Formats: sequence, structure tokens, C-alpha cells
Amino acid sequence: MKGLYVSPSPHRAADNSTAKVMMMVIIALIPAAMAGCVFFGARAALIMSVCIVSCVVFEALCRIIMKKEQTVSDLSAIVTGLLLGMNLPATVPVYVAVIGSFVAIVIVKQLFGGIGQNFANPAITARIVLMLSFTSYMSNNWAVPYWYSDLVDAKTGATPLAAEWLTYTENGVNYKMAPFTLGEMFFGETGGCIGETCAAALIAGGLFLIIIRVISPATPIAFIGSFALLTFLYTGSGTETLYGVLAGGLLIGAFFMATDYATTPITTKGKIIFGIGCGVITFVIRSFGSYPEGVSFSILIMNLLTPYIDKLTRTVPFGAKKAERSGK
Repeated sequence: MKGLYVSPSPHRAADNSTAKVMMMVIIALIPAAMAGCVFFGARAALIMSVCIVSCVVFEALCRIIMKKEQTVSDLSAIVTGLLLGMNLPATVPVYVAVIGSFVAIVIVKQLFGGIGQNFANPAITARIVLMLSFTSYMSNNWAVPYWYSDLVDAKTGATPLAAEWLTYTENGVNYKMAPFTLGEMFFGETGGCIGETCAAALIAGGLFLIIIRVISPATPIAFIGSFALLTFLYTGSGTETLYGVLAGGLLIGAFFMATDYATTPITTKGKIIFGIGCGVITFVIRSFGSYPEGVSFSILIMNLLTPYIDKLTRTVPFGAKKAERSGK
């Protein structure tokens, strides 16, 4: 019979490619990136642009120096640059953004072989390196929304996680008042990193990726759900729980960085374990640690545990039997 070929699986090529997946992620990030530009002005657009261009240039140079096939066209460097830029304050110096891009692409990604072979999320690792190396720029200079309208170099304020809750007593009962309303946090009118403040845009982008099946809902649900459950059990307050979910980098981390293909588990069970681990670590750091935020550290720690989670949750092929050693 002509035209009949026998070959090992897979027998049908997938419609998705790395470039297509990365393009969908970029599209999903655009609403939150645009919101960041609205709230923090041209400086936010500059920082994100510098990160994107730097990441692309560093990737191209690395591939040339290492004499390997060029991978800039897969768009992964653009995604890394955009995510890194969205995880930085708008007031951070440009050179700090360039250093972060170098760490993300050269050290975390290319030195380990490129996309798919890096041990941790490049943007997350670069952000942590910048937090530890440039602490004053990364934790003390948070531009407030619309600061640029006052024609000043920078107008800073506390983030939702760093601001103290107000306490007052009424009729002998103690009450706590949040420094920001849930509405302000949902729509992004608070201080913080460029792309983490607008919860509405991040949720919309995350749901878009879930609907088109670019990411699995297992990790975001496990991440956000475990954090919310622990926060509610610890505080006993639904308002504080929702406040914690909307504050900081929880949503951008859960939807866009804890779902990275290369650095997170393969199986659904593994993704759930990964998400729960991120949620627990984030809760512990926020509640008992010296840093007000713990999302970046939690994802990096779980990235390091991913090989062990994969080994623990790997599936056994149907009908497969464990090989028996010969007694000879």
C-alpha cells in the first residue's frame, strides 16, 4: 500500500509553537502593562521598554557568542523583559533595569542552555537579585498613581502591603481599617510595581490564557486558594483575606510566573502541589518575615523543587511493569 508509513508517536503535530504561546502571553499582559503606564506615566513605559530591548539584545548576543541557533524570534526574551519591567517600580534607575535584564537572560536563561533548560523563572530570579542588590530603589521608592501630573521628579508612598492598617475603638470594640479600599486595589490606584497594581487587568489576562488553554488553571487556583485559606484562618477576616489577594504581586505571580512551562511541574497533580507550596510560602513570608512581599521568593523556592515534584507525581504508562533484575 503506497503512502502508508509506520513511525513512533506523536503522529499529529501540535498547532502551538513557542512563538505562538509567547504571543498569547504578551497579549494577556498588555492590559496590565497599559494600566501601569496610565497610573505611573511615561516612566513606566520607559522601564518596560528598556527591559524588553535589553533582554532581546542580551539573548541575541549570547546566541552569537555561544555559536548557537538564534532564538530571538521565539519571543520568549520579549516576555521575560515585559514581565521583569512590570515587576519593577517606575522610579527605578534605567541602569538597574538593564542589570536585571542581564541577570535574567544571560545568567539564568542562556548559561543553562536557553529556553526550556533554565532552572528558575528568569524574571523572578532577576527581581530577587535586584531586591537584594538595590534595596533602596526596589523597596523604598514606590511612585503613587498619577504622580507625574504634579510635575515632580517622583512622588512616593507606601504600597498596600507596606502601609499600616488604622485601628480605632467604637463602643468598646476594636476595629481595623485598611489603608486602601478594595476598589482602589482592584482597579490599580495604589503604589507598587508597574504591572502588579491593577488586579482587574491581571485577572482578565489570566482568564484569557486559561480559556485559550495556554496555561492550566490548577496552579493559579492552588496558589491563590491556599494563600487565601491560610490568611482567613490566621486573621479571621474576609476583608483582610481579599486585601491580601489583591495586594502585591500575588496575581501576576500566580497567573504569569508560576505557570511558566520550563520551571514548573508537568502533571496536574504536580501543578497543584506547586501552587499550594507557593501559597503557603507567600503567606509565611508576608505574615512572619521581614519582607512585606513573598511571591517572588515562593516561586523561586518552588522552581528549585520542581524536579522532585515531577519525580513524585510522574505517571506510569498504562500496562507498564517494573523491570525485574535477573538473579544471576
